[in-house]
Amino acid sequence: MTEAWGSTGQRDGLGAVRRAPGTPTWVSLMAHGLAATQEFYGALFGWEFRPGPEQLGPYVRALLDGHEVAGIGQLPPDHHLPIAWTPYLASDDVDATAEAVRHCCGTIGVGPLDAGPAGRMAIAVDPAGAVFGIWQAAEHLGAALVGEPGTPAWNELLTPETAGVVKFYQAVFGYTEEAVVSADFDYVTLQVEGRPVAAVHGVGQALPRDRGAHWMTYFEVADVDESVERVIELGGHVVKPARAGSHGRVATVADPEGAVFTLVHSES
Repeated sequence: MTEAWGSTGQRDGLGAVRRAPGTPTWVSLMAHGLAATQEFYGALFGWEFRPGPEQLGPYVRALLDGHEVAGIGQLPPDHHLPIAWTPYLASDDVDATAEAVRHCCGTIGVGPLDAGPAGRMAIAVDPAGAVFGIWQAAEHLGAALVGEPGTPAWNELLTPETAGVVKFYQAVFGYTEEAVVSADFDYVTLQVEGRPVAAVHGVGQALPRDRGAHWMTYFEVADVDESVERVIELGGHVVKPARAGSHGRVATVADPEGAVFTLVHSES
């Protein structure tokens, strides 16, 4: 799965690369308790933290071995939005991408706005209701380490059905697609420059009613079962127990505030 976070060549001093438009480049979590959330993920993944852009409020970047891998921000107390990990998809022009989102029946919830010298961003919602970010990199190119334990490895959209929403993402980002041919499995891989970068999984009535359509972030771990135990020890809970998945052993869990994510130990 790690080829999903590919590059178009430019690399910064921390090891991040400038990714082709449509490629996931960053994942970010907005939570109510910033300090407690840092403590949870620091203990689970070994992350350390340093301040990031604060255009939308207090925000930190998570580092693993000195490499930036994810972001965590604090929601204002009066905001009661779902606590969720959000993938940011790369764009060369966030304003043009935001306009394409609107033209294709999506909405823009935040921005576009500058995140200081780091880049320019927007938060969008696809026609099925799933939230995602758009990132136009300047100084901050995105995740500098991926596919290693404690880093993002894959992003997958869970939605009622793939057909309509895949057309939306193709129109906005220019993806090509590769469908899994199966009578009972509605699954499409989104590709950039001939390589898979994300997937759309149509789950029909199995979609949680309290969440609706949403993007799922997968984090690589050395041992899924041990990581699940650690999640529970740290105050999180199990959503789907450890099991064999198409990419390796996986388990879906939630942090103490309810942000859902998937742990994966990828098959080599």
